[in-house]
Amino acid sequence: MTHPGPKQPTLKPQDLLVVLKLAIDRQAPRSYAALAEALAMSASEVHAAVARAIRCHLVERESGELVVNRAALQDFVVHGLRYVFPAVTGLVTRGMPTGAAAPILRGRFGEVDALPMVWPDPEGDLRGVSLLPLYPTVPQASRNDPRLHDALALVDALRAGAAREREMARELFKEIIA
Repeated sequence: MTHPGPKQPTLKPQDLLVVLKLAIDRQAPRSYAALAEALAMSASEVHAAVARAIRCHLVERESGELVVNRAALQDFVVHGLRYVFPAVTGLVTRGMPTGAAAPILRGRFGEVDALPMVWPDPEGDLRGVSLLPLYPTVPQASRNDPRLHDALALVDALRAGAAREREMARELFKEIIA
């Protein structure tokens, strides 16, 4: 890798959103415009996110195609994500379920007395403790793609969940990006 200039290259939260979309949807159109539409982002944001993901070795370009480095993605999400993008919780609000409250994890831990975690979203159907999503368009992108919702909810369980939730999320995340 050549010296990029005076700044240290760093991932941004939206980069993970783009990489997760690429990882879970192998049939997804790979054009920046198509990814942007699916993720409710601009094409330029997606282009920049892909460039950073390539620089950080989460994505590679092979024969002109974008290919996710699944081992690196799993390693980063499972072991580093909660330190790089820590969970930020807030007030009780209406929103879209995430973490242990999301469909992929719901019911796996028996009855829970605590309020569920939600991404604040006026179209949401659940009342719970707000968890700031990795990127503002996460609820909309998740509505468009239930598998992406699953992946992002597992990411949130790894960022903000209790030990049992993190362990279950770790196993399910390995499966979902395999």
